[in-house]
Amino acid sequence: MKKYIEVSMGSFMITHGYDQNNKEIEERVVVDGFSKKVVAVDRIKSVSEKYILTDYLDGRWIYWEYLESYEEVKQMLTDV
Repeated sequence: MKKYIEVSMGSFMITHGYDQNNKEIEERVVVDGFSKKVVAVDRIKSVSEKYILTDYLDGRWIYWEYLESYEEVKQMLTDV
């Protein structure tokens, strides 16, 4: 069983929890272009047409922009 997929990822947003008004605390990181990353399938929480949501350290989540099409990523996950 495949435990990882390779995806070209770019800019991302890290969520650090919530403030006293229950608003998400977000940190946006903008990068030039995309780079290939190997992602553990069990860290992926969801996939949309724009973002792959993964978990991170200390309960944080990261929304990654990705280069491949939604259908390509969906197929990679189906093949796992």
